[in-house]
Amino acid sequence: MSKIFRRGCRWVVTWSTFAFVSAVLAQSSTSQVGREVAIPRHLQDGEEFTTPLNQLIQYGAQLFSAKFTIQEGAGRPLSKGTGAALSDPTSPLVFPRNFDRVSSPEANACSGCHNVPVPGAGGDRVTEVFVLAQRFDRLTFDHNDTVTTRGAMDESGKLVTMENVTNDRKTIGMNGSGFVEMLARQMTADLQAERDATPLGGSSRLTSKGILFGSLTHNADGTWNVSQVQGLAAPSRSSTGTTPPSLIIRPLHQVGNVVSLRQFSNNAFNHHHGLQAEERFGLNADPDGDGFTNELTVADLTAVSLFQATMAVPGRVIPNDPAVEHANLLGEAVFDQIGCASCHATLPLTSNSNPGLPGQPGWIYFEPSPYNPATGPNAPNLRLGPLNYPATAPALAVDLTSEALPLPRLQARQGVIMVELYSDLKLHDISATSDPKTDPECEPLDQNQPAGSPAFFAGNCKFITRKLWGFYNQGGAFMHHGKFTTAREAVEAHNGEALSQRQTFDALPIDRQNAVIEFLKSLQVLPPGAGSLVVDEHGKPKRWPPSAE
Repeated sequence: MSKIFRRGCRWVVTWSTFAFVSAVLAQSSTSQVGREVAIPRHLQDGEEFTTPLNQLIQYGAQLFSAKFTIQEGAGRPLSKGTGAALSDPTSPLVFPRNFDRVSSPEANACSGCHNVPVPGAGGDRVTEVFVLAQRFDRLTFDHNDTVTTRGAMDESGKLVTMENVTNDRKTIGMNGSGFVEMLARQMTADLQAERDATPLGGSSRLTSKGILFGSLTHNADGTWNVSQVQGLAAPSRSSTGTTPPSLIIRPLHQVGNVVSLRQFSNNAFNHHHGLQAEERFGLNADPDGDGFTNELTVADLTAVSLFQATMAVPGRVIPNDPAVEHANLLGEAVFDQIGCASCHATLPLTSNSNPGLPGQPGWIYFEPSPYNPATGPNAPNLRLGPLNYPATAPALAVDLTSEALPLPRLQARQGVIMVELYSDLKLHDISATSDPKTDPECEPLDQNQPAGSPAFFAGNCKFITRKLWGFYNQGGAFMHHGKFTTAREAVEAHNGEALSQRQTFDALPIDRQNAVIEFLKSLQVLPPGAGSLVVDEHGKPKRWPPSAE
């Protein structure tokens, strides 16, 4: 069973349509007088299949921008941002401990950070995320506190500092993320097919869409040797006994830690806002002790995931200045010539594969992902299957090419959509020394390892290739840490696996270097409703590349 939404009338978001949907969804026999909530009535499970697509996406947008309150379950008095119980339940996270900028909760709305240049996009440097600090109740750095992960002592018994307790990350945008997740699903299916075809005693090269992920060996005793697998996060390479590695491409989080928009949203609602989804925490459960259950329904998570998946794709902004136009043409060519595009790649989304939805092209996005994890960290999440809330549900699908969705869209040509995301969705080490203890391009903690383990504290230098589409106007903070204010600084920080490309860039004449930077400057989130993937400085559609006449 699936439900597919295809082309219809153009989808336009206006305040009046938001108000209309709010009024419809707020209908209730309970009086709203004096009540202070962002979402008066949540979608109930099953209503996602009967709500018109435009209203479902608008409701998801409302959830993304809603400033949630204590009257609807915001906050988590007795649980951490990981979902675990507080280390010290005698000190609940209630006023004045209910918000904390580092260990969280720290935001009223998703759009509090994801807002530049539109809700759902990236953020200014001030919106950086302190990843993994949420494993503490509330960071105090009080070195008289010896309770593990309460305020100052980590899992190893060491007292923490700001430099070693968290990974400081830039907020990045969700524009075009539906296409990105569908690419990851197709690539996962390719790698798993290659794995499954590997005979006992044999090895297979792991490739998808022209990207090499190393090789996998199936030992004669049935176990698996993953030592030569490249570019995948540790959970995707993990193998115990004869159980094969999953080889799942995890396109979200800057270290390739998250499988799907849905998993990302489940994590974030609890981490940043203290809102606990029933599919993650259970029906009628109240693990955070705030007196509210079912704070987010399965239908809610479907709606907010669809909102993110159907956001307009980024494009290019190229001013009507002949010098700038020439620089863009030259810069794009040089970007390819010096090897940047070997990692910052354009990938094909094809019509012949849609894992979990046989017979449909790859641009038919659907919830839930067939690869959502049911167990382990950041789980469970809704899985594809028969209707059995909150564990499984059939596919609810949408055609990502539909012009009824926010513009601009990508379109298929001869059964393929070329997705110019400028990423191979692969992890790389581009640090200078590969030493997390000393290299500022590395992180003190490895998010892809079990919290508190030696590997976790060993740190991390591998990051997923930054998706460059739309990157330039999402807050002016560059690299995974967001500590550079120019794209040129980010280019110059490429070492390690990207050293030869950076050295080639450095050897270019200055006019060619500047042309590459000008090309990078053009990669932007476009004005809402843009009628073209390339616009000028006034937001008007622009013919590109220009006519040779």
